[in-house]
Amino acid sequence: MLVPEVASGAADDMADLREACDDVVASLIALEPDRIVVLGTGELAVDVDESAGGSLAGFGVDVRAGGATDELPLSLTIGAWLLDRAGWSGPRTYSTGEPGTEGRVVLLVMSDGSAKRTTEAPGFFDERAEAFDAAISAALATGDAATLADLDLALGAELWAAGTPALRTLGHMTKDAAITPRLRSDTAPFGVGYWVADWVLS
Repeated sequence: MLVPEVASGAADDMADLREACDDVVASLIALEPDRIVVLGTGELAVDVDESAGGSLAGFGVDVRAGGATDELPLSLTIGAWLLDRAGWSGPRTYSTGEPGTEGRVVLLVMSDGSAKRTTEAPGFFDERAEAFDAAISAALATGDAATLADLDLALGAELWAAGTPALRTLGHMTKDAAITPRLRSDTAPFGVGYWVADWVLS
């Protein structure tokens, strides 16, 4: 729904969230990293570089992102789309595991919240969804890597929060770091949880 061609008539409802995503990606690029690592979930056997790409043809739109192939799963395709929008032409790594971070690297983590916050949500309503999302929001706002590392994958799957594994990976990768967090957005358009946040590690 972040992609206007997919959101169609609802694109304006996502404008503030899309702007927050653009802002945080611009802040990553401003750090002048050697490489941007996009971390998500889905089917990807091994880490791939900027030659990899993805398509949103499955949503009935002619939108491509990243390189020439169609191998990226949805989460990484949206990450590629955000980097393309921001004009990033440097090296990229796409990963659904725990990627290497040697050198001056920034991590762009693509993860969705639950899709069961309201009766209008794609997965209808589940009373556990709001508390699940609230715990993640609090962790992102306070730099609480341990909470992310301990997220319940089974509960995330039940709540249609397909990106829960990526958040757990982020938690494991940063649990011993000193983190300066900033939560930029916490919203649930159409009953689906979204956050935009950035962490600076020292």
